[in-house]
Amino acid sequence: MRSTGIWGGRRYAVSALLLLSLVASWAQRGTDLRMPQPLLTPPAGSMDAPATPWRVVGLPKQSKPFTRFSAVTLDGQRVLRVDAASSYGNLVHPLLNPPQSARNLSWRWRLDEPNPAADLRLKEGDDSPVKVCAMFDLPLAALSFGERQLLRLARLGAGESLPSASVCYVWDNRLAPGTVLDNAFTRRIRTIVLRGPEAPLRGWVAEQRDVAADFLRLFGDEAKTLPPLVGVAIAADADNTRGRSLAFVVDIALE
Repeated sequence: MRSTGIWGGRRYAVSALLLLSLVASWAQRGTDLRMPQPLLTPPAGSMDAPATPWRVVGLPKQSKPFTRFSAVTLDGQRVLRVDAASSYGNLVHPLLNPPQSARNLSWRWRLDEPNPAADLRLKEGDDSPVKVCAMFDLPLAALSFGERQLLRLARLGAGESLPSASVCYVWDNRLAPGTVLDNAFTRRIRTIVLRGPEAPLRGWVAEQRDVAADFLRLFGDEAKTLPPLVGVAIAADADNTRGRSLAFVVDIALE
C-alpha cells in the first residue's frame, strides 16, 4: 500500500529530492574547474553502458527493477535505448555552475513501444515511456509551509541540501501536446507534454526548449527569477501500471 503525505505520496517526493541531491553531490566531486567541460556529454558512447558522468538513479533502497538505459547502434548512429518494464529509473547528468545563458535544451527522440495503460493524471497510471527533465535548485523560502516541512524531513534523512524543482518534457500516449500538469504524486515535478497520441511511432523527432522560460511558466507561483540549473535527466518508468515501453534518445545538448 502506498503511503500518502503532503505531496500525495512520500515515494515520489523523497525520490525526487534524493535524485536532485545526488546531482549536486556528483557535480561537486566529479568536476575539475581548471579544465573546460562540455555542459552535456553524449550519453551513448562506444560502450554498452551510458557514458559518464551520466548515472542511473532510482528510489531509495529500490527493490523493483531499474529502467534499463543502454547505448546501441540504430539507424547508423549511437543512441540511448530506454527500456522500461515494470520498472523505475532516471539517467542523470549533473551540472555545476552552468552559465546563465545556458538555457536551450535540445534533443531527438523516438517512441517505438508506448505503454497503453499509462495516464499521467492518475497515481496508478503515472508512468512515462520517455521524458527529459531539467532540474533546478529552488530556494526553500519559495515553497509552501507544508512542502518546506517535507523537504526539511527529506534533507534530514538524506543528509544533503536538496534542490526542489524539475521541469519534465514527456512523450505521452494519451494527452495532447501542450498539456501542462503536475506530477500525480508531487508538485516538485511539473510536466509539459511535447508529443501526444497523434505522433507517429518509430520516427525521430527533434525538440528544442527554453528551459528558463518553461521553468518560470510552470513554477511562476513560487519563483519570479530563475534558480540554478543543477542537472538534466532522461527517464522512463512503468512501475505503477506494471507495463512496458521502449524509446530512444540522441543528440541531447544544452547551450
